[in-house]
Amino acid sequence: MASINITLRKKPNKAGEYPVILRIVKERNSKMISLGMLSKKVDWDTKKNEFKKTYPNASQRNRLLLKLEEKALKIIDEFALDNIDFTLNQFEAKFRGRKSSKVTVSEFWKEKIEDFIKAGRIGNSKPYKDTYNSFFKFQKNKNLVFREITPAFLDKYETYLRSNNNSDGGIGIKMRTLRALYNYAIKSGVVDEKYYPFKIYKISKFKVVGVKKALIRDEMKLMEAIDIEKYPHLINTKNYLVFSYYMGGMNFVDMMKLKWDNIQGDRILYIRSKTKGRFTVKMLEPVKQVIAYYKAQNRPTDFVFPILLKQDLTPMQVESRKHKTLRRFNKQLKEIAKIQGVEQNVSSYVIRHSFATNLKFAGISTDVIGKSMGHHDVSVTQAYLKEFKDEIIDDAMSKLLEEPKLKYAS
Repeated sequence: MASINITLRKKPNKAGEYPVILRIVKERNSKMISLGMLSKKVDWDTKKNEFKKTYPNASQRNRLLLKLEEKALKIIDEFALDNIDFTLNQFEAKFRGRKSSKVTVSEFWKEKIEDFIKAGRIGNSKPYKDTYNSFFKFQKNKNLVFREITPAFLDKYETYLRSNNNSDGGIGIKMRTLRALYNYAIKSGVVDEKYYPFKIYKISKFKVVGVKKALIRDEMKLMEAIDIEKYPHLINTKNYLVFSYYMGGMNFVDMMKLKWDNIQGDRILYIRSKTKGRFTVKMLEPVKQVIAYYKAQNRPTDFVFPILLKQDLTPMQVESRKHKTLRRFNKQLKEIAKIQGVEQNVSSYVIRHSFATNLKFAGISTDVIGKSMGHHDVSVTQAYLKEFKDEIIDDAMSKLLEEPKLKYAS
């Protein structure tokens, strides 16, 4: 929902007059649009937000303010009727009579980045920032509009990226980010769908087909068996890998944000940061041991793990802390693997993938595995999994403590 009001700017000009502005607020973001009128404070009614009778031609000016307010509300209603999640720049463009097609790629892109940051979605903003910087090193014209991004234009951008030693994977990330931005622009009414360049320019060619990596159960046992008395600096990393694995391949970000009130009885209830899916997972014995270890620390924060060390961190501080701790976690996973003679290049992703692989080898249905990992974006998996009960998932999780029924393949 958006709201508007007509008021005065806080700062006067040199003559002591205050610009009259229309302020629009949407999702905690605001924008001020000058209405081309000035008023001294003595001539402005702060309760009615209009000119006082002491102002010359007050009646005429107030009628104009009323018309401008009606115009603003009508624009908001039109966006709502067209089901357009408009940006503040789009509103201003329409209010000033500038066509949406004139909204530049640069200003739309920057506003999207700002929206991510204000919403606390710092991780989402990063690829948009990185791709923005790359894109406008290639394209110097900041007045570029979306319909000018053609398949031929994208070919040239790809050539530019290759000439700067970008890998297929790196190019793919940038192109997918650009495609997502273009889709946002279509949805917001900034550009017509007929100009969509990705119907012809295919991103699928950048798909890197790699071998999925996972630790077999014997390798996981080796990782878990690291001697903490001999290597005390690895205690947190051991606990994180055990917790992630036995909690269904829990994502590091979700572990980082886990609070004590997420633990209810013998279950952990949480909402996955990436998909917003709700999970309720029964704690297996290794998880209970990890929880008991951190409970005994009696730290002053609500968080289970010593990753976010303060309560009121800004989204930027949370992102910085995540980046630093995850980097150390991955580095120390490799250290454990080397000590224990595990030849795999172990990472947090490998631990997550190992959970799925080992359940599969234990004879568990792919559908149940998908459910336990929160693969709600796979429509086929969804169709099969929506009827599964917690008991089925609990039984599947318990298989991680049993010896496999089938011989593992390395």
